[in-house]
Amino acid sequence: MKIAVIPARGGSKRIPRKNIKEFCGKPMIAYSIEAALQSGCFDKVIVSTDDTEIAEVARRYGAEVPFIRPAELSNDYAGTIPVVRHAVEWCMQQGVDPQLVCCLYATAPFVTPKYLQQGLQQIIEQDADYAFTVTSYAFPIQRAIKISPQLGIEMFDSNNFNTRSQDLEEAWHDAGQFYWGKAEAWLSEKIIFGPESTPVILPRHRVQDIDTFEDWDRAEWLFKAMQV
Repeated sequence: MKIAVIPARGGSKRIPRKNIKEFCGKPMIAYSIEAALQSGCFDKVIVSTDDTEIAEVARRYGAEVPFIRPAELSNDYAGTIPVVRHAVEWCMQQGVDPQLVCCLYATAPFVTPKYLQQGLQQIIEQDADYAFTVTSYAFPIQRAIKISPQLGIEMFDSNNFNTRSQDLEEAWHDAGQFYWGKAEAWLSEKIIFGPESTPVILPRHRVQDIDTFEDWDRAEWLFKAMQV
């Protein structure tokens, strides 16, 4: 049994109603639901929400919303792992016994069935706790600088000032699209960024955080460009 859990609470602050705000012609959450359904990876695609309007939109695009997420898991401080754990426990209480659970973010319009399938393949083949999307930093993090309140400049590590960029180790970051995980890993709240995880590598042009209105505009421009 493999299920997708799409967390989508109603109280987003920086971009109000972000999960169902129209993005290039359809509600943002629709892209995640459709990618999950089209991937053929899942026996169930569940949206975990505290919001009846989000629930209605999710059902319209083919997801199940079998419960309303409790208030203590719907505030600004609720983490991803407890939310997914709640969904897994709810399924088990209903007699559904998932072995693999994919947390798929509701604000991931660049997610594709191809990479969901790749994540499933990797977590099985490597017997990993988690498989999640990553992409590379565009600039060497070892040459990062910081700016003081007085507008002064300082390197985080001045030893790398004279090191050629091509001689520095490539660094990667969480792409924030999805996290395949064994059910027992979610239930025991194992750390995702650990040695028992495997990376699903995405090209940088398929990754865009959407936390501000500027991010939103950039994401729409990029999305439209990729449809040409």
